[in-house]
Amino acid sequence: MVKQIFTGRYTTENKDDVVVFLIGMRINKRWAIHKWLPVFHAMPGMIRELYTRKEELGFLSLENYFGLRTTIMIQYWRSLDDLLAYSKEGTHLTAWKNFNKKVGDNDTVGIYHETYVIKKGHYESVYGNMPLYGLAKAMKHIPITPERISARRRLQHHDSMR
Repeated sequence: MVKQIFTGRYTTENKDDVVVFLIGMRINKRWAIHKWLPVFHAMPGMIRELYTRKEELGFLSLENYFGLRTTIMIQYWRSLDDLLAYSKEGTHLTAWKNFNKKVGDNDTVGIYHETYVIKKGHYESVYGNMPLYGLAKAMKHIPITPERISARRRLQHHDSMR
C-alpha cells in the first residue's frame, strides 16, 4: 500500500486534548520463547479491536516500532477516561490476565506503559514531505501557514483562536 505523501510543511491543530500512551515489551531472555512469544502475539488482536471499535473506544491512531529486544507502540486517545475504560475490558483485559497467569513476576519478558495527558494548546508538530504519521493520523492535519511558521507560533496559535 503506497501512502500519499503530502509535499510541503504541515502541522496538526492543537485545539483538543489528547492522550499519548506508550506501551511495549522487552525480551529479557531471548531463548525463553515460550514466555515472550505469547505476549508478542497478544498485540495484533488488540490492534484489530482498537481499529474496529475506534469511535466507540475513543482510540485515534497508533505507530509501532520494533527493536532487537524492545517493542514500543505509540497510541493516541481522545481522553484518559476512554483509555482507562478500554484497559478494563475486551481483548486487553484477557491479554492482561493471561500475562499475569503465564508470566507474572518471571523475568524472561518485561512489559511497560507510560501515559501522558496533554491539554489543548500544549503540543505542536511539524511534518515535511511526509505521509500522515503519528499525531497527524490522529488529529486534523493542516498546512503550515505564516501564522503557524514556528513551533512557538503553533503553540500560541490556539490561544489566539479563543
